[in-house]
Amino acid sequence: MDLRKLKTLIDLVSDSNVSELEITEAEGKVRIVKGGVAPAHMVYAHAPMPHAAAPVHASGSEVAHAHPAPAPEVPSGHTVKSPMVGTFYRSSSPGAKSFVEPGDVVKEGDTICIIEAMKILNEIEADKAGTIARILCENGQAVEYGQPLFIIE
Repeated sequence: MDLRKLKTLIDLVSDSNVSELEITEAEGKVRIVKGGVAPAHMVYAHAPMPHAAAPVHASGSEVAHAHPAPAPEVPSGHTVKSPMVGTFYRSSSPGAKSFVEPGDVVKEGDTICIIEAMKILNEIEADKAGTIARILCENGQAVEYGQPLFIIE
């Protein structure tokens, strides 16, 4: 569920007589509870992944097939991860030049992107000097805490 949809749901609950709202989708489950004076609270939990049933033969016994999952690609270099949940932006405003592009050399402390969280724009800085090897997020994409954003070599 994207961040804009969550904000819309929170605003709807805040402005209505509804005190609690729970929605379950393929990506997970969202529960919004309106407090007395405080704004609506949001709790997000991942939905359990469905498990495929093992094939059953005529004898009735289950046969487990061991198919190892392919190992996720581990990028070489230093990974810059998101310090918060929010919306990823590559530039300071729409139409403005991106803070960094692949191949750009950055110093520790250089601003490399912005993450908007609760209408606050948070500048994210490079935590290591090097060359931007890859940008792992799209402009305007919702990001999670700890999600990889950049690879610096």
